[in-house]
Amino acid sequence: MNDEIMTTVGCDIYSFDGRVLEIFGIFPARFHIRHLYVRVTGPDRKGKRTVEIGHGQVRGGGTIRTYTAAEWEQAHGLPALLEAVQKAIDSASGHGPV
Repeated sequence: MNDEIMTTVGCDIYSFDGRVLEIFGIFPARFHIRHLYVRVTGPDRKGKRTVEIGHGQVRGGGTIRTYTAAEWEQAHGLPALLEAVQKAIDSASGHGPV
């Protein structure tokens, strides 16, 4: 992947260049695909989704963002960006999603 993918969700800006996922916002974070996991849960009964991004395969030490149904609907590029990140993780690790 040579093209950067960017999207904005609320006050967060997500940027992925194929190797590094960066999140700019109140709590900025930077993750390399070789030490990264991504989990998306939801929607719950109110439409809320939770995005958990962290280092390694162990929970903790990362960032958790919760988005309302309206924020998720307005974040057109976020699902595609997270899918691209997961594909890059899978390619780097040599196996499928966890």
